[in-house]
Amino acid sequence: MTDHHHYDAIIIGGGASGLFCAGLAGQRGLRVLVVDSSNKVGKKILMSGGGRCNFTNLYVTSDNYLCQNPHFHKSALSSYNQWQFIELVERYQIPYHERKHGELFCDDSAKDILNMLLAECELGQVTIKTRCEITAVNYQPEQGYSLKTNIGSFTTPSLVVASGGLSIPTMGASGFGYELAQQFGHKLLSRTAGLVPFTFSDHIKSISERLSGLAVDVELSTAGTCFRENVLFTHRGLSGPVVLQLSNYWQPGNSISMNLLPDNNVQQLLLEYKAQHPKSLLRNLLAQHLAKGLVTELQALFWPQYTETAMAEIPDAILKTVAENLSGWQLKPSGTEGYRTAEVTLGGVNTDELSSKTMASKTQPGLFFIGEVVDVTGHLGGFNFQWAWASAYAAAQYL
Repeated sequence: MTDHHHYDAIIIGGGASGLFCAGLAGQRGLRVLVVDSSNKVGKKILMSGGGRCNFTNLYVTSDNYLCQNPHFHKSALSSYNQWQFIELVERYQIPYHERKHGELFCDDSAKDILNMLLAECELGQVTIKTRCEITAVNYQPEQGYSLKTNIGSFTTPSLVVASGGLSIPTMGASGFGYELAQQFGHKLLSRTAGLVPFTFSDHIKSISERLSGLAVDVELSTAGTCFRENVLFTHRGLSGPVVLQLSNYWQPGNSISMNLLPDNNVQQLLLEYKAQHPKSLLRNLLAQHLAKGLVTELQALFWPQYTETAMAEIPDAILKTVAENLSGWQLKPSGTEGYRTAEVTLGGVNTDELSSKTMASKTQPGLFFIGEVVDVTGHLGGFNFQWAWASAYAAAQYL
């Protein structure tokens, strides 16, 4: 095989973690090849954050991540933190702004982040090959890894799997990284769609359809985990930041509880209204807090026989029950929209078999796993990108 098909490191996947790792390794003087099956690299970067790329968060803690081993991600996140990535963004003079909860977005376009990663790769003289389908990966202790692809064969002592998860298959997502992990004896944890909208098959589906497009600031909880943020009613069910956050913690068959008035003691509020506005209708009083359309739906659910009854005439026990429903509306999703719209994949390569310092396999020489393929999933808000940068950095130092 001719020498130009041999590289010091080959990275499978031209997404956030793969490109960042390649640029860093190349700048250390390594000959690096990135292979990607799509027609262009960085597709998920370009669509992220509504095209503005929420590239990190000011407030990164290990509590923002889900992993079967709750300590695994700490090492990488501390050796390459959000401030280091922000410094890189500023060096490239990319204008950005902070939104709520410390989320950082590009002012102009996610293209700025992708162009920065490509510029970093260029500095490291990285070779990038797109439309590259891998047909076989083999390993021999003396020769290292050999990759057979539709555009030729390549060899390397160090193979980095940065192929992402199963989310958004239209962007070229596939289970290739998981198959490769299994080929080399790694265990996988079960994978499910994460940061994903809920769907419903009961009466909530038609309510969501009628309220489609309405966003409400709520507290949403399941199994002891609670988030506060906007919920968005859609034609298929519930979406919005609070739903995406909670979806990582929801188990099929479980209910979720929605507090529609998180700033109020609702029972106290309704009893005060009864005393102060005895002639008013409950729906008109609630319309000061919630959208009219939503109040109409709630009325049909929670006080159908008192729709035209003045507050003074509604028994306290009924108001108490209405208050319980408004502050703890029990909903039972039939499922989620799945990988089609999920932002991430939960689960993946078991971290027990990886070095938390280097992302290298503990059992297979020269094999590294970074980014989404690993069982580390961040909350919504730039945390998954920060994991991509941090895990890529960890591997790049040791290739």
